[in-house]
Amino acid sequence: MPTADCRLLHHGRIMRCLSCLLLLPDTLRKSKKLGALPAKLPLPPYDKHRKMAAELCAANNGNLASGTTVADADKAVTNKEATAATVSQAAGGGGHGEGGGESDGGSVPAAVPATGPGDDQHNVTNTTTTEPDSWQSSHPTLRERNALMFNNELMADVHFIVGPPGGSQRVPAHKYVLAVGSSVFCAMFYGDLAEEEADIRIPDVEPTAFLILLKYMYSDEIELEADTVLATLYAAKKYIVPALARTCVNFLETSLEAKNACVLLSQSRLFEEPELTQRCWEVIDAQAELALRSEGFCEIDAQTLEIILRRETLNAKEAAVFEAIMSWAAAECQRRGLAPGTRNQRQVLGKALFLVRIPTMSLEEFANGAAQSDILTLEETRNLFLWYTATNKPRLDFPTSARTGLVPQRCHRFQSSAYRSNQWRYRGRCDSIQFAVDKRIFVSGLGLYGSSGGKADGTFPVWFEHPVQIEPDAFYTASVILDGNELSYFGQEGMTEVQCGRVTFQFQCSSDSTNGTGVQGGQIPELVFYA
Repeated sequence: MPTADCRLLHHGRIMRCLSCLLLLPDTLRKSKKLGALPAKLPLPPYDKHRKMAAELCAANNGNLASGTTVADADKAVTNKEATAATVSQAAGGGGHGEGGGESDGGSVPAAVPATGPGDDQHNVTNTTTTEPDSWQSSHPTLRERNALMFNNELMADVHFIVGPPGGSQRVPAHKYVLAVGSSVFCAMFYGDLAEEEADIRIPDVEPTAFLILLKYMYSDEIELEADTVLATLYAAKKYIVPALARTCVNFLETSLEAKNACVLLSQSRLFEEPELTQRCWEVIDAQAELALRSEGFCEIDAQTLEIILRRETLNAKEAAVFEAIMSWAAAECQRRGLAPGTRNQRQVLGKALFLVRIPTMSLEEFANGAAQSDILTLEETRNLFLWYTATNKPRLDFPTSARTGLVPQRCHRFQSSAYRSNQWRYRGRCDSIQFAVDKRIFVSGLGLYGSSGGKADGTFPVWFEHPVQIEPDAFYTASVILDGNELSYFGQEGMTEVQCGRVTFQFQCSSDSTNGTGVQGGQIPELVFYA
């Protein structure tokens, strides 16, 4: 109702009260002595509700915040009526006073108007008990009040039995809150096939994940942990809460690394999250051998296994791929309750075995690995040996072309290089430089200047055992120690920022550098990376 209307209505009520006083009988208006009104007057309906609410809140304010059930409020009510007003006659003075009588409806009478000089004055004293603060008034925002209702029995009109039998949890909720936050809950409670049962069973969702879902729907708060985020993503997808699902995906992307990339790849395909799938492939391709040796690789489903084995850009030796599928097969036999052994391992692998590019291994790798694994038949082993050694090569059931892998990129931070007869020696000291990037990359090695006997513009690569994952917006230190008797070339006109493809590099000096390398000049001219 507009503010102007409220004021108008208020003034109208005052005018009606004054009119009632003016129409009192003359005998009552001219009376010089009024008895006191009854000590207890019935409260009008509105005030009764306020009184009951105050008493109820006083009894239950302590219980609400902790999410407990409201106790019996009637036991806390000690006085159900309140003294509304008392009218007493002031001592002294010979004038007359004006007062109000009880109305037919028993409502509180209007206050007596002030009298003029010399009149008897009748004082009106309000003695209504001050209301205690209610939980509604102490939490002024809708978000705060809704948050108090989370996992709270107060006014709950539905309960969920969440989790599998033997590990379930009963969760109270409020249909309206859930319905406005999820179209699935809206259809469940208010659709044509609405649920009528008081307890709704959800055996396929973990209780912890369901509580995270509900807390978000009540308060917009999200608390994710590494061990619950996948279960929460499943719950958010099931009940179509896209904002929570997006937060879960972002959490997974930031925590993505080689040891969990294969598991997350499997889950991202299940949840149909293409962006997360792409991030997983970036890690698996660049750090393939680490990913294939992880425990998470042994937990993936058979379809995801085949997809990984078909990957052309997998940056791994085929001998490492073969070792990985043998570990997966052993884990799968255990999951299916099969006895360990190569026969059962071959059975669970199925056609995935023939996605391994065994002919691309070196003869030594094959002879020391796959040939002695007993998972291949004698004919397959014989044909593979002939493939390596015979002029007329037999037909094989395994792919014979090597994977393309990833093409490394190079970030060169100097605009020129130089050599002077008295500068830059291999002294066994540390050359260091700090760098940061704006996108996740994988540094696979460093490019270094060689000795003065080589080419001035030439660098040689030093490869890491495994590419190192570099996260954006954080500085990392690259260090190298070179030793020898010869002089070295060194870089000049160094740049603090270099754009390399879609990646922007920033460089700054490192306190670890003790051989003179810095941003403007020195060693470590290149970073070799995958992106």
